[in-house]
Amino acid sequence: MDISTTSHTTAATVPHSLGRTIRAYITLTKPRVLELLLVTTVPVMILAQNGMPSIWLVLATVIGGSMSAGSAAAFNMYLDRDIDAHMQRTVNRPLVTGEVSPRGALIFAWTLAVVSTVWLLVTTNWLAATLSAAAIFFYVVIYTMILKRRTEQNIVWGGIAGCFPVVIGWTAVTGSLAWPPVILFVLVFLWTPPHYWPLSMKYKDQYDNVDVPMLGATRNGSQVGLQVILYAWATVACSLLLIPVAQMGLVYTVSALVFGGWFIYESHRLYNRAVRGTEPRPMRVFHASITYLTLIFVAIAVDPLLPF
Repeated sequence: MDISTTSHTTAATVPHSLGRTIRAYITLTKPRVLELLLVTTVPVMILAQNGMPSIWLVLATVIGGSMSAGSAAAFNMYLDRDIDAHMQRTVNRPLVTGEVSPRGALIFAWTLAVVSTVWLLVTTNWLAATLSAAAIFFYVVIYTMILKRRTEQNIVWGGIAGCFPVVIGWTAVTGSLAWPPVILFVLVFLWTPPHYWPLSMKYKDQYDNVDVPMLGATRNGSQVGLQVILYAWATVACSLLLIPVAQMGLVYTVSALVFGGWFIYESHRLYNRAVRGTEPRPMRVFHASITYLTLIFVAIAVDPLLPF
């Protein structure tokens, strides 16, 4: 199917209230993704400081990081508006419904990109600002424009963009890089495939319909399940490396073992159900992966604040 020439009715000619327009632009930033940004940025800042950094620095970093991630998301929606119109889970996005024009979305994305970079440069340091700009470039150019429609490994390498918040948070505090943020960068990198592939299993038919080769859509359930298991084990193993490198305490150690074990269990459960030919329930792993990452980073935030 040539989705570029398929007509789609939008609401572009329908006037919208100011509040609805503002909400549409906020939707362009993918607010749910921004929540994960906060979860991975602030705890790393606490770890870098080995205590609470200044509230102003935390706010400045979160504001800049949110604008940066919002810019990348807006660019993504602008570039993917043709396929979004043909996927049930994305048909209500503002560029599809016409609540935001392509030109408006592009201006919005560029504005956020420039402002976020300048903001971080002024309020944090040049390294954090540079990493933020690199994250936008990676998500927009490497993932959305080059990889997404060409290879089933798209989310593996494209997911690197989602790893940048941990190094941005660390460098905002220290002005330099070190092994702990590198380990956490790799952790998020390894976590991304077992997080996203179950989602692509759920929406396999929709990805097939728009010719986007997500691995969850191009392989059968048992093959995807096996890949999810391998990446889940690698993720948990990587999380354990932080214990000796960053001298993590009891809270993080127990959390990494317990929550990591649960994440691995859910991954095996997906594979076993797929092998038996029963409904694999991929969204259970998808939601479990979010909970796992959240709890691990909460432990990272709490651990430096305790004496054990």
